[in-house]
Amino acid sequence: MKNKTTRNSFLLVLTALIWGIAFVAQSEGGDAIGPYSFNCIRFLIGGFVLIPVIKLLDRLGYTGKKSATPESQKTLLKGGVICGIILCIASNLQQAGIYMGCPAGKAGFLTACYIILVPILGLFLKKKCSIRVWIGIILTVIGLYLLCLNETLILQPQDILVLICALCFAFHILAVDHFTPLVEGIRMSCIQFFVAGCITAVPMLLFEMKPFSGNFFIWGRAFQTSDAWIPLLYAGILSCGVAYTLQIIGQEDVNPAVASLLMSLESVFSVLAGFLLLHQKLSMRELSGCAFIFAAVILAQLPVKEKLHPKKE
Repeated sequence: MKNKTTRNSFLLVLTALIWGIAFVAQSEGGDAIGPYSFNCIRFLIGGFVLIPVIKLLDRLGYTGKKSATPESQKTLLKGGVICGIILCIASNLQQAGIYMGCPAGKAGFLTACYIILVPILGLFLKKKCSIRVWIGIILTVIGLYLLCLNETLILQPQDILVLICALCFAFHILAVDHFTPLVEGIRMSCIQFFVAGCITAVPMLLFEMKPFSGNFFIWGRAFQTSDAWIPLLYAGILSCGVAYTLQIIGQEDVNPAVASLLMSLESVFSVLAGFLLLHQKLSMRELSGCAFIFAAVILAQLPVKEKLHPKKE
């Protein structure tokens, strides 16, 4: 069990790494074709990518054990639909907030507030956290403030959307935590992407494609450039198909509050990716923020000494 938990924690860190590098792709792709079009298509790409993966793993005997009965298949469908709806709402609220003018740094900080919301909501589900995890959460909030927020924290309407998005991501983490022990993770991930993509197609049609107003051909021409397809392929294949699936697999046997701490490394990796790939400079404030978050993650991962109980005669 300990080895499995360590492996799953590593998968969550890898998830954060992929999401962190995907930040540039999501920003550029949303600007090129519109936020709803970007989300809709990347979700559908993520779903289609997982279909051959599921077929291959089925043939190798690594999947399908939890979906053998009609009852388990019903639970799988329920989990995929619920996670897909929450993921759709969270992602589109975030994109809408950024599109309305919420700065990227503030959006990153407000979105990452799910690390506070997850353990608080978890208390209502009788999921308690150790004092080390709570200390880690406080350190992470400080680190995220130093890392992401360079302007004043005055909330505007678009910022409220991103805060609601953080609440939705907290619910998504708890929903994944509930369903992963019950169903096969990769199948649930595939279902959630198709659900999120199909729902997001509605605002894409209404606000961006506008097929009956003559805007359809203008919308279509945006896909002829690499500015659209390279971000879409990265976000669809890696950020969705790979990272969200790793999240579902990785959260099994990991406390949801600890999982949220590990995934908050996304902010650190996005800054480091900008430094390495885009040659952006790191200030002392940003380096201090990274140090706080790394310290919080290490603190949350330290092994707990088991208390010895005297044997009953």
